[in-house]
Amino acid sequence: MPTAVIAVVAVFFLGMGIYGLVAPAALIRPFGVALGSPAARTEVRAVYGGFGVAMAGLLAAAAADAHGVRQGAVIAVACALGGMAAGRLVGWAADRSGGFYPTWFFFCVEAAAAAALVAVL
Repeated sequence: MPTAVIAVVAVFFLGMGIYGLVAPAALIRPFGVALGSPAARTEVRAVYGGFGVAMAGLLAAAAADAHGVRQGAVIAVACALGGMAAGRLVGWAADRSGGFYPTWFFFCVEAAAAAALVAVL
C-alpha cells in the first residue's frame, strides 16, 4: 500500500509537470493569470513543469526505494506539498479569494497528498 500511495502522488506530479512544460498558459489560466511573454511561459515551465517532473522522479525513486531514499524523498515531497497548501492558506487570508475552484480545490489536493505521504512513512 505505501508504494501505491507514493506512485499515485508521483503520477499527479508527472501529469502536472508534463502539462506545465507543454501548455504553460493553459495550466495557469484557471488562476486568472495571462502569460504574455516568453519569460512568463518559461517561468511556468520551470516551476510547474520542471518541478513537477523532478518530484515525480524523486517519488519514483522512493517507490523503488532506490539507494534507500524512500523515507527522505517522501518527507521532502510531503513538505513541499504542505508548503504549497500553506501558501494557499496565506493567499486566502491575505486576499479572501472566493469560490472553491481553483484555490480550495488545489489546497485539498495538496493537503491530502501530503497527509497520505506522511501516513505511509
